Amino acid sequence: MITVTRLNDSKLVINSDLIEFIEAIPDTIISLTTGKKIMVKESTDTVIQIVAEFRNKVRSIRINNSDTHAVSNGSK
Repeated sequence: MITVTRLNDSKLVINSDLIEFIEAIPDTIISLTTGKKIMVKESTDTVIQIVAEFRNKVRSIRINNSDTHAVSNGSK
């Protein structure tokens, strides 16, 4: 889940897995696989960066949890 800002300054949390594409015409529009479109203040580059940071964080948590699980099971 990522947090973006609507044009009226309200925060919105969206599931980044549902992003189909992002356009800048001139405002940034996030199109979801559900067909919904969301206009946000962040640039396309910023949205991409936020998604990448979120996915890296999730990947890191998965790696750390699998390492912890392996140690607790005597695998390491």
